[in-house]
Amino acid sequence: MPEPWTNLTDGVDVILTAAVTANGMIAREATETVDWSADLSLFRKQTMGQTVIMGSKTEATLATDLGGRQVVVMHRDMKPVDVLALVKTEHCFIIGGAWTYSKFAPHLTHAYLTFHPIVFPSNAIPLFSHLASKIELTFVKKIAVREENGIYQFQYMVNTVD
Repeated sequence: MPEPWTNLTDGVDVILTAAVTANGMIAREATETVDWSADLSLFRKQTMGQTVIMGSKTEATLATDLGGRQVVVMHRDMKPVDVLALVKTEHCFIIGGAWTYSKFAPHLTHAYLTFHPIVFPSNAIPLFSHLASKIELTFVKKIAVREENGIYQFQYMVNTVD
């Protein structure tokens, strides 16, 4: 049986959070300001007072300021382990994009995925762009986002990698 993933941040939860389409896409294109996500108020509630980490392309697409949070913008020369060593909050949210999700995959403790009833073309941007290993998740709970539309956030523990 594979070993549980190691959290290198001394008790800090490293949480991937993403709004994804039914076919696992996070955006139609790299410059898109996502306006289809129904979970923005839940995202705000969960991340307020915590650390959020994103890639520079994701930062360029933000429609609003992420005030009230420690914001870290990743650049290609930065190492996730060095960034995580500086986190001082209880939770650290990895908020995109596909390259950043892939880089932080070995350090994740949780994944919060909000699935939307949309299907993007196959040339859209997937959740992970460069995932090196399989990730196994254990379901923890679901939170209603827009129950009438069947939109829920599914929360998982990250267990193993192979």
